Amino acid sequence: MGRNLYILAGSLILFGFISFGVSYTNIAQQPGSPGDASLWRTMGLGFFVVGLFVALAGILSSLFEQAERRDEESRRAKRRH
Repeated sequence: MGRNLYILAGSLILFGFISFGVSYTNIAQQPGSPGDASLWRTMGLGFFVVGLFVALAGILSSLFEQAERRDEESRRAKRRH
């Protein structure tokens, strides 16, 4: 589960950087494209923040999985002795 969240977080952060970069290029001023540079910056910031929250969820998920795994191993060791 944690690995999937890391991949999702990386993708969202990458899209955030791309959106933020587009706001500083002439692509945002081309006809037929969403031309509001502040919209691109807002989308970039939104993707980045959501990506950070997803990364935090991935970290917490991995930590809890590791704690659960170690608790199970200690229970097995106690049963053997």
